[in-house]
Amino acid sequence: MALLAASPAVFAAVAFLFGLAIGSFLNVVIHRLPRMLEADWRAQAADLEGRPAPDVVVPYNLVTPRSRCPACNAEIRAVHNVPVISWIALRGRCASCRAPISPRYPIVELATGVAFAAVAWHFGFGAAALLGLVFTAYLVALTGIDLDRQLLPDILTVPLLWIGLLASLWQAPGDPVPPAALRDAVIGAAAGYGFLWLVYQLFKLATGKEGMGYGDFKLFAATGAWLGWQMLPVVLILAAVVGAAVGLVLMATKRLGRGVPIPFGPYLAGAAWIALLWGPAIRDRYLALAGLG
Repeated sequence: MALLAASPAVFAAVAFLFGLAIGSFLNVVIHRLPRMLEADWRAQAADLEGRPAPDVVVPYNLVTPRSRCPACNAEIRAVHNVPVISWIALRGRCASCRAPISPRYPIVELATGVAFAAVAWHFGFGAAALLGLVFTAYLVALTGIDLDRQLLPDILTVPLLWIGLLASLWQAPGDPVPPAALRDAVIGAAAGYGFLWLVYQLFKLATGKEGMGYGDFKLFAATGAWLGWQMLPVVLILAAVVGAAVGLVLMATKRLGRGVPIPFGPYLAGAAWIALLWGPAIRDRYLALAGLG
């Protein structure tokens, strides 16, 4: 512990390796959690309709069964499950049938490792870095699920909100964020949810369409709880600008048709992570340029 506290570089390196392992687990969360929720929803629907619930032949959760190749159903051995390295060694193919393995898996692992290292380097050894790593892990999982399924599950967004609010109880004036001070966190949670809810209602009133989902409201509320209400404009502007730019590029390259929905959660999550590290500097720079600082 003393070495981690004394050497930011060592702490960042350890956080990077830890992030690779967490990223491997987040791949499981991204793949399995939506399927677990869908199975639960089907069981609930069957119960409401008075039908027998679908039979569960094999327990399916984040631990069981062990990961298998979707092409040949061969169980993935531990030696072939080392983050990033195994994918490179296998040249992105299954060890049993040589079917291609999506590059998303090493990308998530590497992105989590790099993000963990950045948080560790920025905050240094201590509670702020630990909370920053928790916040980062949730954002990675939510980004992956929303990209895959256009879903931000309550089972992730609601705990993220409460962790931010509860952590703010121990925040003293002058402490580094995360979390925000209690007053700022509570206002941030309410303002984050309420603002996007209002935008949603106005857009629906004007167009008759739903511009975003309730999961976006909850993620923005959680962001407010972690970073405080002062960071919400920074997060929203970053997310909107990047989202609009990506959407225009996809439409220009004909990879996305007009009217096809784009998940907003990944842009909110990315902007929230940027604000976690550099939000105050971005805000102060903008105010200085605008002559308001």
